[in-house]
Amino acid sequence: MNVTVRLAQQPEADALLGRSPLAVLVGMLLDQQVPMEWAFSGPYTIAHRMGGDDLDAHAIAAQDPEAFATLLSEKPAVHRYPGSMAKRIQQLCAYLVHEYDGDAEALWRDAGSGRELLRRLQALPGYGKQKAQILTALLGKQYGVAPDGWREAAGAYGEDGSRRSVADITGPETLTEVRAFKQEAKAAAKTAKASGAAGAQGKTGQKAKKTA
Repeated sequence: MNVTVRLAQQPEADALLGRSPLAVLVGMLLDQQVPMEWAFSGPYTIAHRMGGDDLDAHAIAAQDPEAFATLLSEKPAVHRYPGSMAKRIQQLCAYLVHEYDGDAEALWRDAGSGRELLRRLQALPGYGKQKAQILTALLGKQYGVAPDGWREAAGAYGEDGSRRSVADITGPETLTEVRAFKQEAKAAAKTAKASGAAGAQGKTGQKAKKTA
């Protein structure tokens, strides 16, 4: 695997993401409750602190849990919640060692369909359906991993020209567009929730009046 990506917005971190399947998996795992570029810079930071130029699933899985958590907690921390994410990364790597002999790329190398790829990604520790769909879209749009039906498997994240997720980030401009989309979606969800709550209160009030 050797592609050019701009997910972390840092040359060294993006170079690692462009050549290391495990770095992509770890970056995707970290992509929650922190800015996207912070999450995808994490794999490079971990590799650097472990004294290497890439991540190794066997080495990470074999790390002492407390020592690995400390490594992620060093300033600047790899994540807002370095302790819990250290545990999740080790669980991910242990799964890869057990199921794929530590070969992260084997997850998609022979996936015969988008549905199969999505199923494999959903089986990863720390990956739910949404995260698996976003990674399916990222692999298809930027890494050339495009088994039949990958866009359908990725759902809305697979749409051509969308600005929904990290799968659509190719530079600072698209990062801004994706971030704006997420903020708008969050605001819309908040408004819908508030409207629903207000409607429920109104119905409760009407029912109380009828009872009285």
